[in-house]
Amino acid sequence: MIMKVGVLGGTFDPPHIAHLIAAEEARVQLSLERVFFMPAGTPPHKLGEHITVSEHRVEMVRRAVASNPHFCVSLVDVERSGPSYTVETLHLLRERWGAGTEIYFIVGMDMLADLSNWRQPREVVSLCRLAVVDRPGFDISREELESILPGISRNVESVSMPLLNVSSTGLRRRVREGRTIRYYVPADVEAYIQAHSLYR
Repeated sequence: MIMKVGVLGGTFDPPHIAHLIAAEEARVQLSLERVFFMPAGTPPHKLGEHITVSEHRVEMVRRAVASNPHFCVSLVDVERSGPSYTVETLHLLRERWGAGTEIYFIVGMDMLADLSNWRQPREVVSLCRLAVVDRPGFDISREELESILPGISRNVESVSMPLLNVSSTGLRRRVREGRTIRYYVPADVEAYIQAHSLYR
């Protein structure tokens, strides 16, 4: 029997409500058994930027997903060296989970629009199905998608969700400015940020 699982990768610096809603909507709409939140070790698109150490990001994700029995944390990216390329991560997951697991890689519409710039995008699509979540200000038709990567639309599933304009970048800025992030992140994540003086 095939097991369907979702994988939501990201820096999660910090994890917020839009991440959680996207994962839950993907789980329900695509009938996924579990969704793995996978903090990135060294995101290749953020080389040179300051990123909170992985220990803090992993703990925030653990706290964010703790109340949902269908959510769990995968450390496959933070435990390996080198840049966290999606294609390499998917190969590792395939080795661990085997052919009996169907992987739905959850991405925002903004990331899908940039797919041609990923490392080995055709290989990525061969290793998983893409669960594409609505994002404010982004829209891409199947025709546009096919022009980027012919044949890709067969491996894309759409996931609808409320258009929440919430980003980790914006939340870090709010913390620096002394503004509230209450309800933007789970209460345990907010408490962790305060306790460790993150983003000050």
